[in-house]
Amino acid sequence: MSRFAIGGRLLVVLQFALIGWLIWPLTPQAWSPPALALLACAAALGLWTLFHNRLGNFNIRPEPKARGTLVTSGPYRYMRNPMYSALLLFAAAEVLAYSDPWKILCWFFLALVLLAKVLLEERYLRTLFPGYAAYAKQVRRFIPGVF
Repeated sequence: MSRFAIGGRLLVVLQFALIGWLIWPLTPQAWSPPALALLACAAALGLWTLFHNRLGNFNIRPEPKARGTLVTSGPYRYMRNPMYSALLLFAAAEVLAYSDPWKILCWFFLALVLLAKVLLEERYLRTLFPGYAAYAKQVRRFIPGVF
C-alpha cells in the first residue's frame, strides 16, 4: 500500500473521529433558526450532490474509483467538492446547536482534514481525468467563486 493510500485512510479516520466529536453526546440540542437553516442547506446540498454523483461513482477515501466518471453537472458546476461543503455546513449547524466552544475547534480541524483529503484526491483526479486541470481552474473547491 502506498504512503498516499495510507495517508488517505488516516484522513478518513480523522474525519469520522471529528464528526463523532461534533455530534457527541447524543443529547437534545438547541436547534435555533440559524442552526436549522444551516442544517437545511447541508441536507439540500448533500441530496443535490447525490442526485448528480450517484453512489458507486465516488469513494470515501481520497482515491477515485477506477471506473468512476468525472461529474461536472449540478452542484459540481459551482464547486468541486459539494459533499464536503455539505458536511461543513452540517458541522456548523452542530456547532450552533450545541453551543460548545470546543465544537468550533472541532469544526476547524474537520475543515483542515477535508482540505487535506481534497488536495490528495486532486492529485489522483489530475492523472485519471485529462480535463480535470481545466475544470479546476474554472471551479472553486468549496465555496462558489471564493474558495
